[in-house]
Amino acid sequence: MDKTLKRIHPVSDPGATYFLQVTWEKDIGTGFDIVLSDGQGAWTGTVSEAEISREAADMEMNREKYVEELKKALIAGEESAGKYNFAIS
Repeated sequence: MDKTLKRIHPVSDPGATYFLQVTWEKDIGTGFDIVLSDGQGAWTGTVSEAEISREAADMEMNREKYVEELKKALIAGEESAGKYNFAIS
């Protein structure tokens, strides 16, 4: 099992700091668990492989390309900093 934790500053509230933890088994494309925390509360969810495929199809994007973008946005290190925006609602 692999896990990453990154600090994010959402565009919807630039002064706030959140922590995003993503946990996955073999590959993020097979599904993952996600935890978002503002240091006071935490919100959790699970994204299944079927949901990933459905979202890629909805966006009319090749599934492999979609999974690569997920990796960059959710688990990549500093090389992706500033390339992805997060909005909290």
